[in-house]
Amino acid sequence: MAIRLDHGTDELTEVHDINVTPFIDVMLVLLIIFMVAAPLATVDVPVNLPSSTAQPQQRPPHPVFVTIKPDGTVAIGDDTIALAALPAALENATQGDKDQRIFVRGDKATPYGGVMQAMNVLRDAGYLKVALVGMESRDAK
Repeated sequence: MAIRLDHGTDELTEVHDINVTPFIDVMLVLLIIFMVAAPLATVDVPVNLPSSTAQPQQRPPHPVFVTIKPDGTVAIGDDTIALAALPAALENATQGDKDQRIFVRGDKATPYGGVMQAMNVLRDAGYLKVALVGMESRDAK
């Protein structure tokens, strides 16, 4: 058993070390928040895309997706709109930037005429940079 006999002074000494434990706790909480929020930032309109053997391209930071569903309805992002309202909705989504690339996602069961009709509306609205989106095939080279 040990006993301290030197009672010395009651002054506390200054500690010059930085306590990083709260910083690490905050960083872990932020990491969890971003891990949960990241999947919510993607487009969630369910569509069965056809596969493609083309090389995948790098995704832009803020893509604009136009989705054509099998029943012929059109959606920009998660918002379903009428085909006639597509130019005005694209104007809002792109802030009037006609040079921005528009990504068209057509369901496998969508008639070809429905996809072409949507692309004609895009062209008439002045959006000439259109990319077709497909699922990556295992046979891609």
